[in-house]
Amino acid sequence: MPDLMPLLLERLRAAGITDAVDVEPATGGLAATAGLARRGDGSTVFVKAFDDAPSDDAFAAEAEGLAALRTLGGIATPEVVVASPELLVLEVLHPRPRDETFWEQLAHVLAHLHTTTTHPRFGWHRDNWLGRRRQVNTWEDDGFEFFARHRLLRWLDEPRVEAALDPADRAALERLCSRLPDLLPDRPACLAHGDLWAQNVLATADGRPALIDPAVSYTWAEVDLAHLWTTAPPPEARTFFDLYAELTGLDDGWRERMPVVQLRQHLAVIAQFDDDWGAAELVRATLAPFRQRS
Repeated sequence: MPDLMPLLLERLRAAGITDAVDVEPATGGLAATAGLARRGDGSTVFVKAFDDAPSDDAFAAEAEGLAALRTLGGIATPEVVVASPELLVLEVLHPRPRDETFWEQLAHVLAHLHTTTTHPRFGWHRDNWLGRRRQVNTWEDDGFEFFARHRLLRWLDEPRVEAALDPADRAALERLCSRLPDLLPDRPACLAHGDLWAQNVLATADGRPALIDPAVSYTWAEVDLAHLWTTAPPPEARTFFDLYAELTGLDDGWRERMPVVQLRQHLAVIAQFDDDWGAAELVRATLAPFRQRS
């Protein structure tokens, strides 16, 4: 695999950060090349770029999402230094503490986001990006219609998804979409992070929860909950879920709904990566009850 750190250094200098000395690879992300750039004064910034950018607006949309989470939801996000078509440069955050108290704080933060940003419609004023694929945010009045059309069926035309799912799988997904009002509660839209797995949870210098890599929209809060629940959160996160449920008034059946809500993320993973980390198998397992008409 080629060393892309020189690419980041070149783009940093082209963006006006001429005192960048070197860049060390950063871990955690899947879609873009990321690094920590050391500047001449000894400070460090986080930088990421695509070697083949999916769009000129990808990083502008991400920067806007960070600002929305901070200003509308009160969540800590990194300061944006540069957001251009070529790269995104951010304030460096810190690894999250490995203790339950941090996750309890995150439960309060996320509950506040989801309960104070309700919106009459589902969507966002522009499309943005989930990894390397466009997240379609066309406004809809109905949450079931929005989720079916723009979060599930939207992925069926992607080449990797076409290869992974057979006609029976596709028919089962369409059948599931028609049954969404029976499977999920009718909940209002709220501002959601949109890509909230544990790798996107970091900490500020004083230890407060901070979020990165958003794909924001006004949608169901359980989109964020499902992503955390189904992507192997660390053991210390166990207190998060019960506290979040208490703070938001979630019913006892929320755990059973998570596979259906997380279909959206599994389909996005299949669409973008040759190794889907078992996503196709999880999709087929969730679709199994819908493969034949009752």
